[in-house]
Amino acid sequence: QHTIRFHVDDVASSHKNRKVNDKFFEWLNKKYGSIKAVKATRGDKHKYLGMTVNFEKRGCVRFEQFDKVEDLIENGPVRLKRSDTAMTPSSNNLMSRDDDAKLIDSKERKEQYHNVVAKAIFLSKRSRPDIQPTVAVLATRVREPSESDWSEMVRLLKYLNGTRNKCLTLRVDNLNILKWYVDVSFGVHPDFRSHTGGVLTMGHGAIVSISRKQKLNTRNTCEAELVGADDMSVLILWTKLFLEELSFT
Repeated sequence: QHTIRFHVDDVASSHKNRKVNDKFFEWLNKKYGSIKAVKATRGDKHKYLGMTVNFEKRGCVRFEQFDKVEDLIENGPVRLKRSDTAMTPSSNNLMSRDDDAKLIDSKERKEQYHNVVAKAIFLSKRSRPDIQPTVAVLATRVREPSESDWSEMVRLLKYLNGTRNKCLTLRVDNLNILKWYVDVSFGVHPDFRSHTGGVLTMGHGAIVSISRKQKLNTRNTCEAELVGADDMSVLILWTKLFLEELSFT
């Protein structure tokens, strides 16, 4: 099975027989080389979409963004020492928001908060799913962040400061088995909406991970769980059908 992934003008091609990739590369250059030469990268490490995809360790793949984590910490709005760390990306009060909390009134600090959250979203979607729930909540508050939201953002930076060398590692135990886990926290947001979390694994690591606020209000936990299952159903079915197309399930 020859699998090709497109992202704007970036293409990732894979096949167990490297000659298939050779022929595809030749075809691309023949078709589009007159416009601009098509370049190919081979080997155990690939730079793709702001990530380093590392196949050096046999049987697994690592998605690394150490430089992006470094940039977020070193060029963030607060100066952190190496000893300024946190055990978790958020406090126990992340979901709760005091209506009387002081809002950030400085335009510069608002922009700094927004910038950190935007960069953290980029990280959480690619190589750091461990910060995804925290980032998902902070992202709902970028319009009117409060001082407590700023404190949570600083805690996130401290957590990243202490886990600079973490990355996403994937390993597959059985290509015929997809393991999806979906759960919901009922009514945890200030507007009483619930929060959905979902993850797909095939042995080790989160191949797909979702953490987001639900788009409608529900009356009880049962309703919220149904909405969460429906939110995830598209991805669950898509991954199943994709593997069936590759003749793995």
